[in-house]
Amino acid sequence: MEEKKITIFDVAARAGVSKGTVDRVLHNRGEVSRKSAEKVRKAIEELNYEPNLYASLLATKKSRMIACLLPEPEAGEYWEKVRNGFLAGGAEVAGLNIVTRLFSYDQYDPSSFDRACENLLAAAPAGVVLPPLFKNGTMSLASKLKAMDIPYVYVDTKLEDGDYFAYFGMPMYQSGYLCAALLTERLEPEEVKDVVVVRIIRDKSRQSDPTVSRREGFTDYILDHFPDCSISNIFIDPSRPESISKALKELTPERKLVVMFNSRIHLIADFLRRNPSPGRRVIGFDNLDRNMDALRDGLVTLLIAQHTERQSHNAVLTLSDYILVGKKPLNRDNYVHMDILSRLNIDNY
Repeated sequence: MEEKKITIFDVAARAGVSKGTVDRVLHNRGEVSRKSAEKVRKAIEELNYEPNLYASLLATKKSRMIACLLPEPEAGEYWEKVRNGFLAGGAEVAGLNIVTRLFSYDQYDPSSFDRACENLLAAAPAGVVLPPLFKNGTMSLASKLKAMDIPYVYVDTKLEDGDYFAYFGMPMYQSGYLCAALLTERLEPEEVKDVVVVRIIRDKSRQSDPTVSRREGFTDYILDHFPDCSISNIFIDPSRPESISKALKELTPERKLVVMFNSRIHLIADFLRRNPSPGRRVIGFDNLDRNMDALRDGLVTLLIAQHTERQSHNAVLTLSDYILVGKKPLNRDNYVHMDILSRLNIDNY
């Protein structure tokens, strides 16, 4: 015979209290005498009662909001993938009275970030998803969220502030170390005398440097294995496409090793097409469509990818579990796979 499912009414009957008293003990709300609370807990243990907390929360019809603080995404760019993952996670938990809301800002403007933070805090979210693009502003926001007892989850990269609830993303230092190993694989020391790092011009105050840990990992590998190699930087401005070719004139055919640590290796694809150099190795990050096209065309040697959408998607689910039933993630740091894409495996990714 099918075993009878124990209900809140059974617990109330065993404890000799009302259903409302059991409900208040389960959700730790309202005044309940110590004696009655002990009776309820004893009845729960004796009956092996497992409360359906999700159903109970749905019955309250109280919605809770998970906010995402995100750079304004452009079509086909990295932050669009982060946004799509966040929205997909929101759609998955919408039936649990969880709502999701985006707070966007200009990724080149710290004041825009600060305004978005103010709007987010005013909305009083129950949890926050954020990539820490501007370090100072993010640290300030994190301090306020902690004071308000609002959990926050880092995606893309993280700050070691000690109070973040969880992180979903690449191990950034290791990804840079891996990049350097792939770039110099099977090369002799005399072939690794010069490496060019193409970087993005960001905000004028230089508060935004999201790939700093990746750059450190890359530099450490080069110094460990090729101490005589020089690493130089070329800065390009995505807001001024006409200036990119001029900046890249320093990338002469003799300079064979090139990397970009952000998701926009496609920005130099046209220059590489017009200025071929046999034997050149070029490595970038993330499987944006335009990056994949550059890989197919042989302009980029390898891409290191990470299933970007899963980061923000999983961040929403993790916060939802905690907000609804107090469930914490098994791991605070949840590192995604570092997938190495080449022309040989790109069509199966």
